[in-house]
Amino acid sequence: MSERIYLDWNATAPVREEAHRAFADALSATGNPSSVHAEGRAARRLVEEARVQVANLVGAEPGNVIFTSGGTEANALALTAAIETAAEKRPRDALLISSVEHPSVRAGARFPKEAIIELPIAPDGRLKLAALAEALAGASRPLVSVMLANNETGVIQPIAEAASMVHAAGGLLHVDAVQAAGRIPCDITALGADLTTLSAHKIGGFKGVGALIRSRDDIHFPDPHIRGGGQERGLRAGTENVPGIAAFGAAAAAARAEFATEAARMLPLRQKLEEGLCAIAPETVIFGAKAPRLPNTTLFAVAGVKAETAIIALDLEGVAVSSGAACSSGKVQPSHVLAAMGLPPPLIRAAVRVSIGWSTTEADIERFLSAWRKVIPALSKGSKDKRGIAA
Repeated sequence: MSERIYLDWNATAPVREEAHRAFADALSATGNPSSVHAEGRAARRLVEEARVQVANLVGAEPGNVIFTSGGTEANALALTAAIETAAEKRPRDALLISSVEHPSVRAGARFPKEAIIELPIAPDGRLKLAALAEALAGASRPLVSVMLANNETGVIQPIAEAASMVHAAGGLLHVDAVQAAGRIPCDITALGADLTTLSAHKIGGFKGVGALIRSRDDIHFPDPHIRGGGQERGLRAGTENVPGIAAFGAAAAAARAEFATEAARMLPLRQKLEEGLCAIAPETVIFGAKAPRLPNTTLFAVAGVKAETAIIALDLEGVAVSSGAACSSGKVQPSHVLAAMGLPPPLIRAAVRVSIGWSTTEADIERFLSAWRKVIPALSKGSKDKRGIAA
Protein backbone atom coordinates (compact mmCIF):
# COMPACT_ATOMS: atom_id res chain seq x y z
CA MET A 1 0.00 0.00 0.00
CA SER A 2 1.20 3.50 -0.77
CA GLU A 3 1.74 6.03 1.99
CA ARG A 4 -1.36 6.83 4.00
CA ILE A 5 -3.08 10.22 3.79
CA TYR A 6 -4.21 11.92 6.97
CA LEU A 7 -7.34 14.07 6.53
CA ASP A 8 -8.59 14.27 10.10
CA TRP A 9 -6.85 17.43 11.32
CA ASN A 10 -9.86 18.63 13.32
CA ALA A 11 -9.48 15.57 15.54
CA THR A 12 -5.80 16.28 16.08
CA ALA A 13 -3.07 17.91 14.02
CA PRO A 14 0.31 16.26 13.43
CA VAL A 15 2.96 17.62 15.79
CA ARG A 16 4.92 20.46 14.23
CA GLU A 17 8.69 20.22 13.94
CA GLU A 18 8.98 23.41 16.00
CA ALA A 19 6.97 21.78 18.77
CA HIS A 20 9.07 18.61 18.62
CA ARG A 21 12.24 20.65 19.06
CA ALA A 22 10.83 22.76 21.89
CA PHE A 23 9.61 19.62 23.68
CA ALA A 24 12.96 17.87 23.33
CA ASP A 25 14.87 20.92 24.55
CA ALA A 26 12.55 21.31 27.55
CA LEU A 27 13.12 17.72 28.64
CA SER A 28 16.56 18.79 29.83
CA ALA A 29 15.02 21.42 32.15
CA THR A 30 15.19 19.40 35.34
CA GLY A 31 13.84 21.97 37.76
CA ASN A 32 10.33 22.51 39.04
CA PRO A 33 9.15 25.90 37.69
CA SER A 34 8.02 26.86 41.19
CA SER A 35 11.52 26.40 42.64
CA VAL A 36 13.76 29.44 43.16
CA HIS A 37 17.11 27.83 42.33
CA ALA A 38 18.76 28.06 38.91
CA GLU A 39 17.18 24.86 37.62
CA GLY A 40 13.73 26.01 38.71
CA ARG A 41 14.23 29.40 37.13
CA ALA A 42 15.26 27.77 33.85
CA ALA A 43 12.04 25.75 33.82
CA ARG A 44 10.02 28.84 34.72
CA ARG A 45 11.58 30.75 31.86
CA LEU A 46 10.37 28.12 29.38
CA VAL A 47 6.83 28.33 30.75
CA GLU A 48 6.76 32.11 30.61
CA GLU A 49 8.18 32.24 27.09
CA ALA A 50 5.42 29.91 26.00
CA ARG A 51 2.86 32.04 27.81
CA VAL A 52 3.92 35.00 25.67
CA GLN A 53 3.72 32.94 22.47
CA VAL A 54 0.24 31.63 23.25
CA ALA A 55 -0.96 35.10 24.26
CA ASN A 56 0.34 36.56 20.99
CA LEU A 57 -1.72 34.07 19.00
CA VAL A 58 -4.95 35.67 20.27
CA GLY A 59 -3.82 39.20 21.14
CA ALA A 60 -3.92 38.68 24.91
CA GLU A 61 -1.76 39.79 27.80
CA PRO A 62 0.62 36.95 28.79
CA GLY A 63 -0.36 37.23 32.44
CA ASN A 64 -3.93 36.31 31.53
CA VAL A 65 -3.01 32.93 30.01
CA ILE A 66 -3.85 30.02 32.33
CA PHE A 67 -2.31 26.71 31.26
CA THR A 68 -4.47 23.60 31.67
CA SER A 69 -4.43 19.95 30.62
CA GLY A 70 -6.44 20.71 27.49
CA GLY A 71 -9.50 22.38 26.04
CA THR A 72 -11.95 20.34 28.09
CA GLU A 73 -10.37 21.39 31.38
CA ALA A 74 -10.18 25.01 30.22
CA ASN A 75 -13.90 24.94 29.46
CA ALA A 76 -14.61 23.40 32.86
CA LEU A 77 -12.62 26.15 34.57
CA ALA A 78 -14.44 28.88 32.66
CA LEU A 79 -17.99 27.64 33.13
CA THR A 80 -18.69 28.40 36.76
CA ALA A 81 -21.45 30.48 38.26
CA ALA A 82 -18.94 31.82 40.79
CA ILE A 83 -16.93 33.76 38.22
CA GLU A 84 -16.23 37.29 39.43
CA THR A 85 -15.21 40.64 37.97
CA ALA A 86 -14.27 43.88 39.65
CA ALA A 87 -17.78 45.15 38.96
CA GLU A 88 -19.76 42.00 39.80
CA LYS A 89 -19.12 39.68 42.75
CA ARG A 90 -22.47 37.87 42.80
CA PRO A 91 -22.84 34.45 41.20
CA ARG A 92 -23.97 34.19 37.59
CA ASP A 93 -27.61 33.15 37.35
CA ALA A 94 -27.60 31.47 33.92
CA LEU A 95 -25.34 29.75 31.42
CA LEU A 96 -26.40 30.31 27.82
CA ILE A 97 -24.83 27.98 25.24
CA SER A 98 -25.44 27.28 21.59
CA SER A 99 -26.88 23.89 20.69
CA VAL A 100 -23.77 22.97 18.66
CA GLU A 101 -21.16 23.35 21.41
CA HIS A 102 -18.51 20.80 22.29
CA PRO A 103 -19.71 18.20 24.84
CA SER A 104 -17.47 19.73 27.51
CA VAL A 105 -19.48 22.95 27.20
CA ARG A 106 -22.85 21.27 26.84
CA ALA A 107 -22.20 19.46 30.11
CA GLY A 108 -22.33 22.87 31.79
CA ALA A 109 -19.32 22.31 34.08
CA ARG A 110 -20.26 23.71 37.49
CA PHE A 111 -23.59 25.26 36.58
CA PRO A 112 -26.72 23.48 37.85
CA LYS A 113 -28.72 21.90 35.02
CA GLU A 114 -31.70 24.14 35.64
CA ALA A 115 -29.54 27.22 34.99
CA ILE A 116 -28.37 26.05 31.54
CA ILE A 117 -30.22 27.44 28.52
CA GLU A 118 -29.50 25.96 25.09
CA LEU A 119 -29.83 28.39 22.20
CA PRO A 120 -31.07 27.25 18.78
CA ILE A 121 -29.15 27.66 15.56
CA ALA A 122 -30.29 28.31 12.01
CA PRO A 123 -30.28 25.61 9.31
CA ASP A 124 -26.94 26.97 8.04
CA GLY A 125 -25.34 26.17 11.43
CA ARG A 126 -25.08 29.73 12.80
CA LEU A 127 -26.44 30.95 16.10
CA LYS A 128 -29.82 32.65 16.00
CA LEU A 129 -28.99 36.06 17.44
CA ALA A 130 -32.69 36.79 18.06
CA ALA A 131 -32.83 33.75 20.34
CA LEU A 132 -29.74 34.98 22.17
CA ALA A 133 -31.37 38.39 22.68
CA GLU A 134 -34.51 36.78 24.08
CA ALA A 135 -32.52 34.60 26.49
CA LEU A 136 -30.40 37.53 27.64
CA ALA A 137 -33.53 39.47 28.48
CA GLY A 138 -34.48 36.81 31.01
CA ALA A 139 -31.12 36.62 32.82
CA SER A 140 -29.64 39.35 34.97
CA ARG A 141 -26.08 37.99 35.29
CA PRO A 142 -25.53 35.59 32.40
CA LEU A 143 -22.43 33.76 31.26
CA VAL A 144 -22.64 32.91 27.56
CA SER A 145 -20.51 30.28 25.80
CA VAL A 146 -20.38 30.12 22.00
CA MET A 147 -17.65 28.42 19.96
CA LEU A 148 -15.88 30.47 17.32
CA ALA A 149 -15.89 27.67 14.72
CA ASN A 150 -17.65 24.33 14.84
CA ASN A 151 -15.47 21.25 15.00
CA GLU A 152 -17.76 19.22 12.71
CA THR A 153 -19.07 21.61 10.07
CA GLY A 154 -16.40 24.33 10.30
CA VAL A 155 -19.18 26.95 10.46
CA ILE A 156 -17.96 30.24 11.96
CA GLN A 157 -20.23 31.86 14.52
CA PRO A 158 -21.05 35.62 14.68
CA ILE A 159 -18.99 36.13 17.83
CA ALA A 160 -18.44 39.89 17.61
CA GLU A 161 -22.17 40.51 17.22
CA ALA A 162 -22.97 38.13 20.07
CA ALA A 163 -20.36 39.78 22.29
CA SER A 164 -21.96 43.21 21.85
CA MET A 165 -25.32 41.81 22.89
CA VAL A 166 -23.91 39.90 25.85
CA HIS A 167 -22.00 42.88 27.20
CA ALA A 168 -24.99 45.18 26.77
CA ALA A 169 -26.94 42.75 28.94
CA GLY A 170 -24.26 42.79 31.64
CA GLY A 171 -22.99 39.31 30.79
CA LEU A 172 -19.65 37.67 30.10
CA LEU A 173 -18.77 35.77 26.93
CA HIS A 174 -16.69 32.60 26.80
CA VAL A 175 -15.47 31.54 23.36
CA ASP A 176 -14.22 28.03 22.61
CA ALA A 177 -11.66 28.80 19.90
CA VAL A 178 -10.08 25.34 19.86
CA GLN A 179 -10.82 24.67 16.17
CA ALA A 180 -10.44 28.25 14.97
CA ALA A 181 -7.04 29.17 16.41
CA GLY A 182 -4.36 29.20 13.75
CA ARG A 183 -6.93 28.95 10.95
CA ILE A 184 -8.79 32.27 11.12
CA PRO A 185 -8.11 35.49 13.06
CA CYS A 186 -8.76 34.99 16.78
CA ASP A 187 -7.97 38.37 18.30
CA ILE A 188 -9.89 38.37 21.57
CA THR A 189 -10.29 42.16 21.58
CA ALA A 190 -11.81 42.24 18.09
CA LEU A 191 -14.06 39.30 18.98
CA GLY A 192 -15.11 40.74 22.33
CA ALA A 193 -14.36 37.49 24.14
CA ASP A 194 -13.95 37.71 27.91
CA LEU A 195 -12.67 34.13 28.16
CA THR A 196 -11.14 32.04 25.38
CA THR A 197 -10.24 28.35 25.26
CA LEU A 198 -7.34 26.92 23.23
CA SER A 199 -5.91 23.41 22.83
CA ALA A 200 -2.31 22.64 21.90
CA HIS A 201 -2.86 19.52 19.83
CA LYS A 202 -5.21 21.26 17.39
CA ILE A 203 -2.43 23.63 16.26
CA GLY A 204 0.50 21.19 16.17
CA GLY A 205 1.44 20.88 19.82
CA PHE A 206 1.11 17.81 22.02
CA LYS A 207 -2.06 16.33 23.48
CA GLY A 208 -2.71 17.07 27.14
CA VAL A 209 -2.05 20.83 27.12
CA GLY A 210 -4.46 23.74 26.72
CA ALA A 211 -5.18 27.22 27.97
CA LEU A 212 -7.96 29.43 29.25
CA ILE A 213 -7.27 33.05 28.41
CA ARG A 214 -8.85 36.02 30.17
CA SER A 215 -9.32 39.32 28.36
CA ARG A 216 -8.42 41.18 31.58
CA ASP A 217 -7.04 40.26 34.97
CA ASP A 218 -10.07 41.36 36.99
CA ILE A 219 -11.92 38.24 35.79
CA HIS A 220 -11.39 35.84 38.66
CA PHE A 221 -12.40 32.32 39.70
CA PRO A 222 -12.78 32.14 43.49
CA ASP A 223 -13.33 28.38 43.25
CA PRO A 224 -10.62 27.00 40.92
CA HIS A 225 -11.48 23.67 39.37
CA ILE A 226 -8.19 22.16 40.56
CA ARG A 227 -6.90 23.33 43.92
CA GLY A 228 -3.52 22.77 45.50
CA GLY A 229 -0.20 24.55 45.40
CA GLY A 230 -1.33 27.80 43.83
CA GLN A 231 0.29 27.45 40.41
CA GLU A 232 -0.99 29.51 37.46
CA ARG A 233 -1.68 32.49 39.72
CA GLY A 234 -3.82 30.36 41.97
CA LEU A 235 -6.25 29.50 39.17
CA ARG A 236 -5.01 26.02 38.25
CA ALA A 237 -2.99 24.01 40.75
CA GLY A 238 -0.43 21.36 39.84
CA THR A 239 3.17 21.43 38.64
CA GLU A 240 3.21 22.73 35.09
CA ASN A 241 3.84 20.35 32.20
CA VAL A 242 6.97 22.20 31.11
CA PRO A 243 7.82 20.25 27.91
CA GLY A 244 4.20 20.22 26.78
CA ILE A 245 3.77 23.92 27.49
CA ALA A 246 7.02 24.78 25.69
CA ALA A 247 5.83 22.82 22.66
CA PHE A 248 2.43 24.57 22.85
CA GLY A 249 4.20 27.92 22.71
CA ALA A 250 6.29 26.89 19.73
CA ALA A 251 3.20 25.62 17.90
CA ALA A 252 1.35 28.85 18.67
CA ALA A 253 4.21 30.94 17.29
CA ALA A 254 4.34 28.85 14.10
CA ALA A 255 0.56 29.00 13.66
CA ARG A 256 0.55 32.78 14.12
CA ALA A 257 3.33 33.23 11.57
CA GLU A 258 1.61 31.30 8.80
CA PHE A 259 -2.15 31.27 9.34
CA ALA A 260 -2.95 33.93 6.71
CA THR A 261 -0.96 32.24 3.96
CA GLU A 262 -2.19 28.79 5.03
CA ALA A 263 -5.82 29.88 4.96
CA ALA A 264 -5.35 31.20 1.44
CA ARG A 265 -3.65 27.95 0.41
CA MET A 266 -6.21 25.62 1.97
CA LEU A 267 -9.35 27.28 0.63
CA PRO A 268 -8.74 26.21 -3.00
CA LEU A 269 -8.02 22.69 -1.75
CA ARG A 270 -11.37 22.64 0.06
CA GLN A 271 -13.10 23.92 -3.07
CA LYS A 272 -11.42 21.24 -5.19
CA LEU A 273 -12.51 18.60 -2.70
CA GLU A 274 -16.13 19.72 -2.64
CA GLU A 275 -16.38 20.13 -6.39
CA GLY A 276 -14.94 16.64 -6.78
CA LEU A 277 -17.39 15.13 -4.29
CA CYS A 278 -20.36 16.64 -6.12
CA ALA A 279 -19.01 15.50 -9.49
CA ILE A 280 -18.71 11.91 -8.21
CA ALA A 281 -22.13 11.91 -6.56
CA PRO A 282 -24.35 14.87 -7.54
CA GLU A 283 -26.66 14.14 -4.61
CA THR A 284 -23.83 14.97 -2.16
CA VAL A 285 -24.81 17.39 0.59
CA ILE A 286 -22.15 19.79 1.95
CA PHE A 287 -23.22 20.83 5.45
CA GLY A 288 -22.98 24.53 6.30
CA ALA A 289 -22.10 25.41 2.71
CA LYS A 290 -24.09 28.67 2.83
CA ALA A 291 -22.34 29.95 5.97
CA PRO A 292 -18.81 31.22 6.54
CA ARG A 293 -16.62 28.21 7.29
CA LEU A 294 -13.09 27.33 8.24
CA PRO A 295 -10.96 26.97 5.11
CA ASN A 296 -9.89 23.46 6.10
CA THR A 297 -13.18 21.71 6.91
CA THR A 298 -15.75 19.82 4.82
CA LEU A 299 -18.59 17.79 6.33
CA PHE A 300 -20.56 16.00 3.65
CA ALA A 301 -23.00 13.14 3.14
CA VAL A 302 -24.49 10.96 0.47
CA ALA A 303 -27.89 9.87 1.75
CA GLY A 304 -28.06 6.18 2.59
CA VAL A 305 -24.29 5.69 2.78
CA LYS A 306 -23.53 5.17 6.45
CA ALA A 307 -20.58 7.14 7.71
CA GLU A 308 -19.13 4.26 9.71
CA THR A 309 -19.03 2.03 6.63
CA ALA A 310 -17.58 4.80 4.48
CA ILE A 311 -14.84 5.58 6.99
CA ILE A 312 -13.79 1.92 7.17
CA ALA A 313 -13.76 1.65 3.37
CA LEU A 314 -11.61 4.76 3.05
CA ASP A 315 -9.31 3.56 5.81
CA LEU A 316 -8.70 0.38 3.84
CA GLU A 317 -7.77 2.60 0.90
CA GLY A 318 -5.19 4.37 3.07
CA VAL A 319 -7.17 7.54 3.80
CA ALA A 320 -7.99 8.69 7.34
CA VAL A 321 -11.17 10.73 7.78
CA SER A 322 -13.85 10.80 10.47
CA SER A 323 -17.59 11.08 11.03
CA GLY A 324 -17.30 14.35 12.97
CA ALA A 325 -16.22 14.93 16.56
CA ALA A 326 -13.50 12.62 17.92
CA CYS A 327 -14.48 12.86 21.57
CA SER A 328 -16.50 9.71 22.22
CA SER A 329 -13.87 7.01 22.71
CA GLY A 330 -13.86 6.02 19.06
CA LYS A 331 -17.62 5.55 18.85
CA VAL A 332 -19.46 6.74 15.76
CA GLN A 333 -22.52 8.49 17.17
CA PRO A 334 -25.22 10.64 15.55
CA SER A 335 -24.16 14.27 15.39
CA HIS A 336 -25.92 16.62 17.82
CA VAL A 337 -24.64 19.44 15.61
CA LEU A 338 -26.49 18.24 12.52
CA ALA A 339 -29.56 17.42 14.59
CA ALA A 340 -29.56 21.02 15.84
CA MET A 341 -29.45 22.17 12.22
CA GLY A 342 -32.72 20.31 11.65
CA LEU A 343 -31.35 17.61 9.34
CA PRO A 344 -33.04 14.19 9.04
CA PRO A 345 -31.49 11.20 10.86
CA PRO A 346 -30.59 9.24 7.67
CA LEU A 347 -28.52 12.16 6.42
CA ILE A 348 -26.94 12.67 9.85
CA ARG A 349 -25.84 9.04 9.92
CA ALA A 350 -24.15 9.53 6.54
CA ALA A 351 -22.00 12.53 7.55
CA VAL A 352 -18.26 12.22 6.83
CA ARG A 353 -15.76 14.90 7.80
CA VAL A 354 -12.61 15.74 5.85
CA SER A 355 -10.28 18.24 7.50
CA ILE A 356 -6.93 19.34 6.14
CA GLY A 357 -3.85 21.21 7.34
CA TRP A 358 -0.47 22.69 6.56
CA SER A 359 1.00 19.56 4.98
CA THR A 360 -2.04 18.66 2.86
CA THR A 361 -1.37 18.89 -0.87
CA GLU A 362 -3.45 18.93 -4.02
CA ALA A 363 -2.23 15.38 -4.65
CA ASP A 364 -3.72 14.34 -1.30
CA ILE A 365 -7.10 15.72 -2.33
CA GLU A 366 -6.88 13.96 -5.68
CA ARG A 367 -6.05 10.68 -3.98
CA PHE A 368 -8.95 11.06 -1.57
CA LEU A 369 -11.32 11.70 -4.48
CA SER A 370 -9.91 8.69 -6.29
CA ALA A 371 -10.52 6.53 -3.23
CA TRP A 372 -14.04 7.91 -2.81
CA ARG A 373 -14.79 7.31 -6.48
CA LYS A 374 -13.66 3.70 -5.99
CA VAL A 375 -15.69 2.92 -2.86
CA ILE A 376 -18.89 4.90 -3.39
CA PRO A 377 -20.49 2.51 -5.95
CA ALA A 378 -20.30 -0.43 -3.54
CA LEU A 379 -21.46 1.68 -0.61
CA SER A 380 -24.40 3.05 -2.58
CA LYS A 381 -25.31 -0.39 -3.90
CA GLY A 382 -25.27 -1.78 -0.38
CA SER A 383 -27.66 0.94 0.70
CA LYS A 384 -30.03 0.22 -2.19
CA ASP A 385 -29.88 -3.54 -1.63
CA LYS A 386 -30.81 -3.17 2.05
CA ARG A 387 -33.71 -0.82 1.45
CA GLY A 388 -34.82 -1.89 -1.99
CA ILE A 389 -34.81 1.71 -3.18
CA ALA A 390 -32.28 4.31 -4.20
CA ALA A 391 -30.80 6.31 -1.31
